[in-house]
Amino acid sequence: MSDADTANGGGDKTNINIRLTEAFLEDIDATWKDEGYNSRSEFIRDALRDAVKHPDLSRESWKEIAAVEHARRTGESETFSRDEILGDDE
Repeated sequence: MSDADTANGGGDKTNINIRLTEAFLEDIDATWKDEGYNSRSEFIRDALRDAVKHPDLSRESWKEIAAVEHARRTGESETFSRDEILGDDE
């Protein structure tokens, strides 16, 4: 459980309603399943928690982070050694 979940003294949850297009909801459903979340709610809580904890990141930054993480999890990204990343030529 995160700090945000326990900050209210026990994790009591409140339901909220949001309106989304069907296409966006389909994207959300595909994403939470692909990323290994147990439920849509868990995925959305995690996304909202990240947005609240890191408000200084732009929407584009979040998109880039999500794309890189997805590529890493699905094996679609290249693997680099520590030395390659740091530029150590020794």
